[in-house]
Amino acid sequence: MNENTTVPAETASEAPASLGAADIMSIMSCLPHRYPFLLVDRIERIDGDVSCVGIKNVTANEPHFQGHFPGNPVMPGVLIIEGMAQTAGVVCILAKGGIPKDQPAPLVYFMTIDDAKFRRPVVPGDVLEYHMVKETKRRNMWWYRGEARVAGELVAQARVGAMITGF
Repeated sequence: MNENTTVPAETASEAPASLGAADIMSIMSCLPHRYPFLLVDRIERIDGDVSCVGIKNVTANEPHFQGHFPGNPVMPGVLIIEGMAQTAGVVCILAKGGIPKDQPAPLVYFMTIDDAKFRRPVVPGDVLEYHMVKETKRRNMWWYRGEARVAGELVAQARVGAMITGF
């Protein structure tokens, strides 16, 4: 998804007046992940299960920075991809109506990671944005194309597929 993409004039009237958002409490109600493995802080511009932008505030206090790499902290690429998948998983669950309060969060399992590329390191102080766009859905499985950006600059990209169970 490109930040510079515009809605064509003939479809602008079909675009929703406002898109949804999810705060950390909504995210935690949808995913079983918790610190230190919850890798999305909020989700903005949610358009059903079609697209969204997840936000991760990267801080020096995160445990992976102690060993990756001492003196030169770099967020592991696999965690960036995991953050993309968590973002997509939340919007899929929200698009299906969310989780009833008395129910546990469903489990979201990775099925595929394709075409992953890393463009530059993500470091403490960065605000990481996960731009996710649905490619396809079949039963309880979804595939998304994602781009991770910092200050508008592409830092990583991948296609991810996941299955949601217990839902």
